[in-house]
Amino acid sequence: MNTMNKDTSHINSLENEAIYIMREVAAQFEKPVLLFSGGKDSITLVRLAVKAFYPAKIPFPLMHIDTGHNFPETIEFRDRLVKELGLDLIIRNVQDSIDQGKVKEESGKYASRNQLQTTTLLDAIEEFKFDACIGGARRDEEKARAKERIFSVRDDFGQWDEKNQRPELFDMLNGDIEHGQNVRVFPISNWTELDVWSYIEKENIEIPSIYFAHTRATFLRDGLIWSADDEVVFREEDEEVLERIVRFRTVGDMSCTAAVLSEAADIATVVQEIRESTISERGARIDDKRSEAAMEKRKQQGYF
Repeated sequence: MNTMNKDTSHINSLENEAIYIMREVAAQFEKPVLLFSGGKDSITLVRLAVKAFYPAKIPFPLMHIDTGHNFPETIEFRDRLVKELGLDLIIRNVQDSIDQGKVKEESGKYASRNQLQTTTLLDAIEEFKFDACIGGARRDEEKARAKERIFSVRDDFGQWDEKNQRPELFDMLNGDIEHGQNVRVFPISNWTELDVWSYIEKENIEIPSIYFAHTRATFLRDGLIWSADDEVVFREEDEEVLERIVRFRTVGDMSCTAAVLSEAADIATVVQEIRESTISERGARIDDKRSEAAMEKRKQQGYF
């Protein structure tokens, strides 16, 4: 088997697994929802869901927890995709949680709303009584996410106990939960960043332009490249703004997501760039660097 056929076979196998998981969610839960950020992983989930239930409509809504600090390109893409596919979209805003006094806005050089969205997410799950939340987390992203099961149970406070998880057996997804509990579901848990990009290339999936090389006003801090095109990212007066050709490998809150130097302007070039990269995509996420166990602590509290 040549390399191309082997790669295609691998991607097809991952697609089949993810579609199986999507269908199990629809079969086992009463009120599932797909968490959508406008990033490449959640866009991939939407394509998988479309294929899983075609020609019927996706049998659950999308939900975006909007920090208010998203890249404009991502929000524009989100709204257009939902309209084109005729999907149901729920939006809940971190700003509302701030206004209600449930969370406090951070301040200073490293201020971010990324952690604040946990409260907004848990409130939304309670509001709509969702019993399964489908997300695009992958095991290769970060060591805490590598501990997750595909069907990962949260207690009635939305918290995750990483030391007390169910066995995960092949093709046996246990959706039994107690009253008040919900399940986080990760259909692309076994995928890598390269797998996602290879699938996007294979399926010719449109994604936000921010993922491709473009000229952007930026500044340097802590060895990372930050966008200066907005008023969200804190910048010192002596941090010089220069135009650079960059792209974003991951799309999150603008205040914690850095760019990378790149001239990859199309999907094929991005795939090649990822093949040759020795740095994780989350190396450009400052929120993961707050402590050695930053992600795990956020997940224990209810973060996705």
